[in-house]
Amino acid sequence: MKSILITGGAGFIGSHVVRLFVTKYPGYKIVNLDALTYAGNLENLADIDQSPNYFFEKVNLLDVNELDCVFAEHAITDVIHLAAESHVDRSIHSPLDFVYTNIVGTVNLLNEAKKYWKEDMENHLFYHVSTDEVYGALGETGFFTEETPYHPNSPYSASKASSDHFVRAYGETYDLPFVISNCSNNYGPYHFPEKLIPLFINNIINKKPLPVYGDGKYTRDWLFVKDHATAIDTVFHNGKRGDTYNIGGFNEWKNIDLVKLLIKQMDEKLGNEPGTSDELITYVKDRPGHDRRYAIDATKINKELGWKPSVTFEEGLSETIDWYLENTEWLNNVTSGNYQQYYENMYANR
Repeated sequence: MKSILITGGAGFIGSHVVRLFVTKYPGYKIVNLDALTYAGNLENLADIDQSPNYFFEKVNLLDVNELDCVFAEHAITDVIHLAAESHVDRSIHSPLDFVYTNIVGTVNLLNEAKKYWKEDMENHLFYHVSTDEVYGALGETGFFTEETPYHPNSPYSASKASSDHFVRAYGETYDLPFVISNCSNNYGPYHFPEKLIPLFINNIINKKPLPVYGDGKYTRDWLFVKDHATAIDTVFHNGKRGDTYNIGGFNEWKNIDLVKLLIKQMDEKLGNEPGTSDELITYVKDRPGHDRRYAIDATKINKELGWKPSVTFEEGLSETIDWYLENTEWLNNVTSGNYQQYYENMYANR
């Protein structure tokens, strides 16, 4: 029986992966390891937390002794590593937090896997979930492929690039079986409202300004989080060991165009007159080192593994908005307390 350790499983993407694996594979033991920092929330998994094949361990990746206990107690056979500090703005303010969690934490996890799997490497897998931001920025044309050279431009992307390199190095040096995927921007239910889409949904509900960086023409490729979870499932079970897969939606949007679509759908769902929330758009000072455009070429995972997104952006965005409007208690809980001070520091003082 597989005993899969999913790190960061109480976070946004991680909770969707945990839910998918717990429900789809009742014969697997799923161990969710999360330090429950600001974006880790067990409410994200309330619907499956009593499942017989689900286990939770509150452990920080920097605590080697606790990691060792988890590997031993649960006889971990595979790792899906999602735990990471992930917000670029936070990395600009506190880069060392990203060094410790994303680099040192990943190496600690690799060392545990190497230790416990050394007698039988072939029957295990270390799956490292990364980001398209490691590739840097694109011009007005072109796409990131699996062969694109790394060129990180923020402390966050530099820390993720480093962790990618360590995973690959452990594969080459110690024969640790691994796979890496680099994904574009995710959106969907349970997203902590520091990121653009949930932040703006919350602000429109509360009639607060919508802070748009610079000229609003920064471009990102967007992927519905449930589609990312199915891609991870696909790569975990069918991906080639030692390989990399780019996961994206072939779905580019300039920030300002996305915001206008979001406003349109929100005003419709809230019963507002069309354009009511347009006046909330507020252009704010750009952040340092802001990459202009990201775009993923997901041809490889489509051709080799048969994966593709299941919804259009308009469909996924509508489902996302509906979820937040139906789960106001969850939203109110995560935007109370320390979140207010964070919001002031990040946006109100620009």
